[in-house]
Amino acid sequence: MASPRAVRRARIARAAFGGATLAAAIASIAISPDVRGLLGAALALVMGAIALYDARHFVIPNALNAAAFVLALAHAAALDPGMAAPQIGIALMRALATGGFFLAIKLGYRRLRGREGIGMGDVKLAAVAGAWLDWFAILLAVELAVLAALGALLLRNFARKRPLRAAAALPLGLYLAPAIWVAWLVQTMWVWM
Repeated sequence: MASPRAVRRARIARAAFGGATLAAAIASIAISPDVRGLLGAALALVMGAIALYDARHFVIPNALNAAAFVLALAHAAALDPGMAAPQIGIALMRALATGGFFLAIKLGYRRLRGREGIGMGDVKLAAVAGAWLDWFAILLAVELAVLAALGALLLRNFARKRPLRAAAALPLGLYLAPAIWVAWLVQTMWVWM
């Protein structure tokens, strides 16, 4: 059982993360005060829920990935309402490519190392990134997530005075989910402003 101090720290961390998620939702609407901003706000909330759940359980619920994917298709349609079908088709192709790439990494790692490296929830979350983001923003999200995850691992091990281990477990969704929203924000500000 966790100590009262650890429980208190965890509650404070969850509250801070919840506040940051709410601020991200508000920023989405402020940056794009139209349907795209509302969809971006919904993205922020779903990505926050994914990050918190994955941090605690090392699993990304299918329902949250599905909600984010449906929002992505609505976002694709909202980008050019007169050409909604082609926009949705492009989003689906990017989702297939990104999810397929992550699936190849998952299967390759399991074959080489004999154990799981990333889960199917992470693969599905990568497909969500593909559906939401253009090619540059997908790369930005993945890079941000990897750098944040590695930085957190290094800081945690340094603080605990532990050596790095190749088999250290990290909840990828904790880092990839917020990175998807950040990449969406950058993409929205860069392309549409």
